[in-house]
Amino acid sequence: MNLMQPFSTYLDLESGVITPVDHVIRRHLSDMCHMYADESAAQRILETEGDRLIYEVYPVDLPEEEGQVLHSTTVLHPGRVGSEYHMTKGHFHVKRDRAEIYVGLAGEGCLLMQTGDGRVSSVKMARGIIAYVPPYWAHRTVNTGDVPFAFLAAWPGDSGHDYGTIETRGFAKILVERGGVPVFVDNPKYRIEDRERA
Repeated sequence: MNLMQPFSTYLDLESGVITPVDHVIRRHLSDMCHMYADESAAQRILETEGDRLIYEVYPVDLPEEEGQVLHSTTVLHPGRVGSEYHMTKGHFHVKRDRAEIYVGLAGEGCLLMQTGDGRVSSVKMARGIIAYVPPYWAHRTVNTGDVPFAFLAAWPGDSGHDYGTIETRGFAKILVERGGVPVFVDNPKYRIEDRERA
């Protein structure tokens, strides 16, 4: 038995920052510009504003193995690419039958979820909201407000992250600004895998 020593970290409930962490994952627009529906708008931002920071992840350093409860916070900055709100890359779990929990800490946004066959669901997120992502659902978050949207996430240690499927196929729906409010629209870049069409 590999006996781990208990420990604690500090979570700033206003900023969403966990300390200490060994490293912070930062996703800039250049890391995911191809994931936005309006890639030309993403390119214009890169050329005129530079490489915008979209979000940061503060992961607690734990072994990615069965029995552990991995957890992190994410701070998703406000803004839009074209009319589409800033979002995280989104992922399935490698082990599709693993669930995840999200807890809103600050700001407001949306947790967007999707099954492998394209069924979509969403939960509005704000401070104090606990959202449950059941097994088999891909998930991404979207900042629909004017301030950073911060949340805590926790998931089984052996889940794994499959970002590639979402990078290739996208989500069936995207959140865009229409008349000052977020609206779901069909993603023109969404692709259903051939085996799921059959």
